[in-house]
Amino acid sequence: MSHTPEAFIKLVSHPLKFRFFLLSKLPAAYFSGVRVKKITADHCEVTIPYKWFSRNPFRSTYFACLSMAAEMSTGALSMAHLYKRNPAVSMLVVKVESEYFKKATGRSIFVCADGAMIRQAIEESVTTGESRTVRVKSTGKNEAGEIVAEFYITWSFKARTPKS
Repeated sequence: MSHTPEAFIKLVSHPLKFRFFLLSKLPAAYFSGVRVKKITADHCEVTIPYKWFSRNPFRSTYFACLSMAAEMSTGALSMAHLYKRNPAVSMLVVKVESEYFKKATGRSIFVCADGAMIRQAIEESVTTGESRTVRVKSTGKNEAGEIVAEFYITWSFKARTPKS
């Protein structure tokens, strides 16, 4: 099977397969209720509910749960561009920056629309054989459309050397 973002998008869009992936690989995200709502090659929306497992003592969503949702909105886009790629490309978060504007007291939706920047960094890494970093933005809004937080996630991509 050749590399296409659409193959990964189809996999993520299957509710049972993706929930099993979360449960087996990212159990904290699974139990917190982090879910991919919508994904394309350039755009990803991830939700996090305000519920018992994701709340803090101050009656809002715990910042770490907000961070998981923000990171997933950028990480899912990255994985879409890496899925079944040859040569394989490793990905790693190297920096997280965040700013909080309003208490998250209901469902929050994090959106990253930087898929083109991610794709470009990956292509440059594959072409040059060197690692590339990209700083992408994920904006979290509440159900009223008000910004609750903004995250900047810096990803590093490095094409792996094919084994001889």
